[in-house]
Parts: sequence; structure tokens; C-alpha cells
Amino acid sequence: MAARFLRRPLALAVAALFLLSACIPLNKAPDSHGDALTWSTWNGYDNFLQLLGETCPDIELEFISYTGRNRTGYSWAQMRGDDIPDIFITSQVLDKDLAKERLLDLSGYDFVNKFSTGMLDQMAIDGGIYLLPVNYAMYGIFYNKTLMEEYGWKVPANFSELESLCAKIEAAGLIPGVVGTQLTGSTFSTVFNLAKTSWLTTPEGMGWERDFLAGNATAKDMWEDTMDYVQQYIDIGMLHTDPEDRSNPKLILDYLGNRKAVFCTAVTTVNISEFPDTGDELGMMPFISEDGSKNIYMYNPVTYLGINKHLTEPGNEKKLENAIRILSLIYSNEGQATFTGEDMPCVMSAIDSGEVPENSLIYDALQAFRDGRAFRMTYAGWESNLANMGQAYKEWFRGENHMDGERCISRMDELQDSSLTQSDLLYICESTADFSLEETARLIGKALGSAADVDAAMVPIGEFHEGYAGVNSGVTGKLYAGKINDEIVSAICPTNEEGYAVMSMTGARVKELAQEGFDADGNGNPYPYILVTRGEKELLDSGVYEVVFLIHGYTEKVGEKESAKIYKGSLMDFLRIWLKEQRIVSPDGNPWG
Repeated sequence: MAARFLRRPLALAVAALFLLSACIPLNKAPDSHGDALTWSTWNGYDNFLQLLGETCPDIELEFISYTGRNRTGYSWAQMRGDDIPDIFITSQVLDKDLAKERLLDLSGYDFVNKFSTGMLDQMAIDGGIYLLPVNYAMYGIFYNKTLMEEYGWKVPANFSELESLCAKIEAAGLIPGVVGTQLTGSTFSTVFNLAKTSWLTTPEGMGWERDFLAGNATAKDMWEDTMDYVQQYIDIGMLHTDPEDRSNPKLILDYLGNRKAVFCTAVTTVNISEFPDTGDELGMMPFISEDGSKNIYMYNPVTYLGINKHLTEPGNEKKLENAIRILSLIYSNEGQATFTGEDMPCVMSAIDSGEVPENSLIYDALQAFRDGRAFRMTYAGWESNLANMGQAYKEWFRGENHMDGERCISRMDELQDSSLTQSDLLYICESTADFSLEETARLIGKALGSAADVDAAMVPIGEFHEGYAGVNSGVTGKLYAGKINDEIVSAICPTNEEGYAVMSMTGARVKELAQEGFDADGNGNPYPYILVTRGEKELLDSGVYEVVFLIHGYTEKVGEKESAKIYKGSLMDFLRIWLKEQRIVSPDGNPWG
């Protein structure tokens, strides 16, 4: 069964999604020619797609839905498999050499002139520009601005002022600051951001980072002063942890919105500039350096865009022309405005002409960005150890397992040494060929069926349904040839992968459900099912079989009718174990016996 994707004029597609005006020309029929550009669905582009439909109604897009757990990891898996959409979108630049190989050099197009020379220098790969940031999320330390003003407290300019202010906050019966710990990436960033207020952004610091990641340097004898500074933040109450380990947005709403704390150190892009219940204004200040000479903000591109190099091949001239038109619109003031606004107060334009009002949450951060007082968040190169390092910092903040700054330094060295010397052990299996979406779902069905010890498995596969977000309990990522690690496993697993259901039904009923598909949206437009049986046996109509489904991979009506029994368990764990047992997988191999 081939996965179905929607190809139709963009104006028609976004009309259904966003209720556009009927005056938009709809003079192109679906599948009218082969000039449709493939575009992977990605959060945050809805407003731009509406603008594109209004501005360029002749451009056709073929939407490819991905709703898996690891969107960034999957985008680079596609890149390695030379299977990227015509318009490539990602949130991180994970492999510059691969980007140069697979993407079009954009340096000769006019829209590149909208960027500062400094930003282009950062994005350059051997003199070419292959990916451009779409917009930037700015990060600092959030605070309750209204509360600060009521007490007459001013934003501190150096650590001495911060320490004095925290003492006043505690005297008022409040917590000085809370830090997000639900995701260990947040604690990792907290420590690294403070390091960037001193040495990590200097030539010496950047050289150390390069050498450390290559295995030619250690954290010991470099991080001691930073860890002492982090300890000072802990001592003055700035890094209080939430006992419930809630998400960053919930921390801000509760601790700052309910006036329990004044500050919140959290890597998040909030969608509010004032708290809904009280009307208190939210503020954002920089990460404070010890002497105040290097108070900084952090930034990170929300997404990057590139163009598939295959569009330069003969026969793709019209597609390339339209791809350039899309990027030209994105990097116009009108296009950039679709990515910013009141509901995205921490996001700013990527091009130099972008402005924000003086009363904006990120006005000071924008000035810092232009003055060179804003630095990129640390991520690329640290992927294998980021979470575990963050876990060590989290234990330190919480006073657990006797963790302190010195032990964190040792842990950093241990983790990096382990990742370099045992890199081969990170791979759990190898795929001999590229899998189709259906073949990937079949592979996952075998792993799920084997773990549940049943007769058959029923796995939905995703596809683009106009006006709907896509199915979170279906397979939407393909497995590509090459070595498989945990990142690949997470990339091909559905978002909803915790738990499964087993139903007892006749073979006739199993075939009926497989034919009907999974009507996840309740609109009579189902997602296809992939049916996998143990030993590839034909199910007898009159036979009774145990069939496993992914959690939420069936309708409530089916679950009630077939008396679904719910079990706990992680599909990612099942798949990881099964792949380890197989060692090598191929589309036509690996029988489930």
C-alpha cells in the first residue's frame, strides 16, 4: 500500500486550513503537472502558508506529514538517505558537510542580502550558504516585572546587585528564582549559559569546546570557576527546583504568575507577555555576569530552511523557480511578520530590518543581539552527552547523590570519554536498505507483536489530511539504510508510544478493520492500517486471534466493541530490544516467528 500525500494548489489547501477568502484564484487542478514542491509539515508555518497562498496562488505544495517523536533527528535521517523534501526544514544544523552535499548554495540569491555579514559568516560552509535561519527565539531569565516595580526593585546589573536583591526577595517571603528541571537540556543550558558570561564565548573557550568534543581537552582545569559561580547562584536562591518537575511554561505560570518567585531560568519561548489571571507583566533580563561587563542573552534559530539540490537537475526549472520565490517571500518583512507577534513574544525576525516595539518582552535582547551581546545556545556537537550532563547538573541543583560542581566536572569528562571510546556501542542494529513507510510500520508491528506475544499487530501509518494535525499514534517516519541508534529509533516511533492494547477478535473482523483503516479524526477519512501476522500466516475468517494495537491507535468505538485490554510498556523499548536481537534488518527479512 502506498502512503497517500496531498498534492494540490497551495491556495486551495490553505483555504481549507485557514478559511481564506474565496477571491483567491484556484485555477490549478490537483496533480495537473509535476511542478508541485514537497514540503514537510512543521509547526509554526501556518501563518506563512496562508500568506503564500494569497501571494503566490499558482505555487503547488505536496504536504508530507511527520508526527513522530524526533522531528529534527528525522530531518537529518532523511538527509542521510538523500530523501529530503524540496523545501528542507530543520531546527538544528547537525552535519555541515552533508548539508553542503544535499542542499543548494543560496549565496547568490538576493534574499541573502537581508542578513548581516556576521550571521552569514556563521552560516557559511566553505564559502557557500546552504541553510538560513527563519527566525530567532531569544532566551534570558524571566521575571515578574509588575511585582518588581511594586517593591521598587530594579533589574540587577551585576552579581553583587543580584545577590543583594535575592536577600530582599527572601526577606519578603518569596523565592528568588526557580529553574526548569523537567528536561535535563534545561539544566545543561543553565550551566553553559552562565559559562558564556565569562570564558566560553572567548576564542580560548571556543577552542576548548572544539578540542573537548574531539577528545583533546578535559573539563578539569577549565570549568572550576564556572562551577563556583553556579554554586553562588544556588546559594542565593536563584536555582530553586520544582518538586513536581513540571514543564517550563507551567513553572512560569505558577511561580511567577502566582507571585511565589520573582525569577525563572527556563529555556522556553512563552506565548504570553502578561499573566492571564492577574495582568502582571512578564519581563526578561540577561544572564548576569559576575562583574556586569558581560551580561548576555542567548538565541537560537527556531528553524532553518534550505532547498533540495536535486531541483537544479534538468526538468526541475519551474520547481526551482518556485522554491526561490518561497524563500524570497519568507525573507521579506511581510513574510517575517508571520513568524512573530503577540502570541510569540520571544521570537524575532531573522533579517536585519526586523524591529520590535520598545515595550516588547525582547526589546533589550534585540539590542543585545545587534551589539554582539547575544550568543547561540549550545547544542550541536553535544547531542550524545547533553541529557546526561544535564542530569548531573539537575542532581546538583537538587542536592541529590552528593553531586556538586567538582563531581559535575568529573562527570563531564567521563561522559565525553565514554562517548568517544565506545561510539560503536551506541549502534544497536543496522539496516541494509531504505524502508518504505509501509515497510517501516511492518517492522514496528513485528517488534510490538513479539513483545505482546500475540497473533497479529495492527499499526496505523500517517499521511497528510487537509485541515488536521496528523495522527500521533501512527508511523510517519521511514527507516533508512545504515546503522541504527536510539535517535533513529525515536525518529521512526510515533509520539504516542507509551502503552498498547490487545483485542480478541475473529479473522474476519481483523481483515475488516485493516480494510477500514483508523478514523483518528472522526471525519470518515481514515489513516491506513498495516496488518502484520506472526509467521506471515493467513488469518482464517472463523478463527479467533489476539491482536495488538498501539495505544490510541484505534477508535474509542473499536476499543469498546472489542473489549480492549490496556497494558503498560514503551514501544521504543520494545523496538530497541527487538532490533538488538535482529542485529541486521531488511525490508523483506526478519520474520516474526
